Formats: sequence, C-alpha cells, structure tokens
Amino acid sequence: MNNDLLYEVHDGIAHVTLNRPQARNALTFEMYEGLAELAGQVAADPAIGAMVIRGAGDKAFASGSEISQFLAFKGGADGIAYEQHLDHVLTALECCPKPVIAAICGACTGGGAAIAAVCDLRIGTRGTRFGVPVARTLGNCLSVASLSRFVSLMGAARTLEMMLTARLIEADEAKALGLLNEVVDDIEALDARVAELARSVADLAPLTLRVTKEQMRRLRAAMIADVNDDDLVAMCYGSEDFKAGVEAFVARRPPEWRGK
Repeated sequence: MNNDLLYEVHDGIAHVTLNRPQARNALTFEMYEGLAELAGQVAADPAIGAMVIRGAGDKAFASGSEISQFLAFKGGADGIAYEQHLDHVLTALECCPKPVIAAICGACTGGGAAIAAVCDLRIGTRGTRFGVPVARTLGNCLSVASLSRFVSLMGAARTLEMMLTARLIEADEAKALGLLNEVVDDIEALDARVAELARSVADLAPLTLRVTKEQMRRLRAAMIADVNDDDLVAMCYGSEDFKAGVEAFVARRPPEWRGK
C-alpha cells in the first residue's frame, strides 16, 4: 500500500485517509483494493472498536474514481468488471463488523459518494456536496448494487432525482435526505465530533453492533437478489458516449453526447 492510502490506529480507533489531495482524493484502482484489505484487517483485529475514513485536506472526501484509468477501457466487459470490483470493495466495507464512520469535508461524489454510502455514520461540514453526476460528466452508470445503497438511504424517488439531474446536494439537504447523519461547521469541528463519535460507538456492545450491521446488509441485498444488470452496465461503458465522455473529462472540455 502506497502513500495514496494512509492507515493508523490510535486508542483502538482505525483511521484511513484517502491521500491524493492534489487530485481531490480521486481513487485509483489500487486505493479501492487497499480499502477492501483494510476493512478485513480492521475486522480481524479485536483491539479495534471503530474505523474512520476521511479525505486529505478540506477540498474533498473523494471526488470519485481517477478518470484517466478509464482511457484503457475497451468495451462493455471492462465496465462490468469495474462495477463488480467496486461492489467487492463496498461489500467489504459493509461486512466489516466494526462501526465505520465517514468524515466528509468538501466534495463527496461518484465513487467517493458510494464509499460514504456504505459507511454506517456520515458526518459532514457545511461545505460538503454529495452526488453522482455521471449523466453530466462521463455518460456511464451505476450498477444496481451501488444504486440500491442510495435507495436504502434516501428512497427511490430521491435517488432517481439525484441521478437524473446530475446535481450536487448541499450539506443541509443531504442531512434531510439521510445522506448525512450530522452537519458541523468546519473541518476542526468535524475532527472533534468524529473523534467523539468513534469513541462512543467503540465502547458499545460489539455483538449488538455487528449483528445490526449484518441485518441491515442482508435487508439491502434481498432487494436485488434476483437482479442482473450486466447488459445495462455494458451498454453504458461500451458506448461511444462513454469513450467521448472520458476523453473530454481528461481534456477538460465539455462532452458532446450522441446517445450511442
């Protein structure tokens, strides 16, 4: 694991930092895999009572995946593999038996929003902005597994609105919708509140927390037990629009959608 993902344990609390502030903490494939590995490490350590995930700096929790990685995609099969791997990472975080807290400052978008959505508690600052604006940026899509996590938090209607409008949701609205549990004024208040909350939940009955988390995970999984969306994911990731969207994003120019 390189310096893009930092890991420390203090007083029984694991701290994970997405450490690419120069790229608004955009996640590389290696960072995603590192998160899954750390979730397993935390789960196996009886001395750890909770895990906190944050982004370096005050500009972003995580602005999504590192888009330049998508330049290597050749077709829909690459998109299916990517979404399946992302679900593997998100499931690893969900299956961690310890409470996982997202400390969110700034942009929390795309893959960053997906990570925050599987955390058990989400605390944001006034400057937090939440969303998955792929209809405006890349022209790809979420998998049903990822989409279901947002539906579990804020319902189908609000999830559909977030996706179809491609807008970013400000902190107070995010709290009202269930995307954030609490909103604090700034990063200093965020650090203090998250430290207090992590300590509080780490001291509670571990089996109660573990069982409750697993029950919630099973409820969500039951929503999509018989759904296969590989054809839909392949349609988006294999499209000319996705290729053009990625190229436009990397070149910092607006995409031109053609619907094919």
